[in-house]
Amino acid sequence: MVLPPPRPVAQAHEEPVPSQAVLEAVRAAEHPRCFICTPENPDGLKLRFRVQADGSVVAFFPCRSVYQSYPATLHGGITSALLDAAMTNVLFSIGIVAVTAELTVRFLAPVSLDRGAVVFGTIEKTTSHPLYYVRAELQQDRKTLARASAKFLVRGSV
Repeated sequence: MVLPPPRPVAQAHEEPVPSQAVLEAVRAAEHPRCFICTPENPDGLKLRFRVQADGSVVAFFPCRSVYQSYPATLHGGITSALLDAAMTNVLFSIGIVAVTAELTVRFLAPVSLDRGAVVFGTIEKTTSHPLYYVRAELQQDRKTLARASAKFLVRGSV
């Protein structure tokens, strides 16, 4: 009796490790004039996303009055753009260049002007390449004022 050749042993799926160096290299190469996160855009916000120990990214935003909508309130479009940028940059941190395919934003409370805010991004699911599920939050005084979830598609996959 001849036995069939052994099947290869399946390797465990290895999650990519977020890296500040990778984030900065991908951002510089793929987002060189981004309005939100590029220091080279003279008219941009110049947010600096930092990779955290848990793999998320975080950036500070000063919420200056020039970004007002209703009195003393940050414009919702700016809030949405900040959340989208956080999610983009967390993907950059694992070397993924993707575009927003679907974005859902939930505004929980007004974001005050002239007080800083912090925006966080994290990857929810990476197993469905070329589709990635990502989420973000904007906080002020440690209170979540807006959150978003999104689906990102690897650029060029469609």
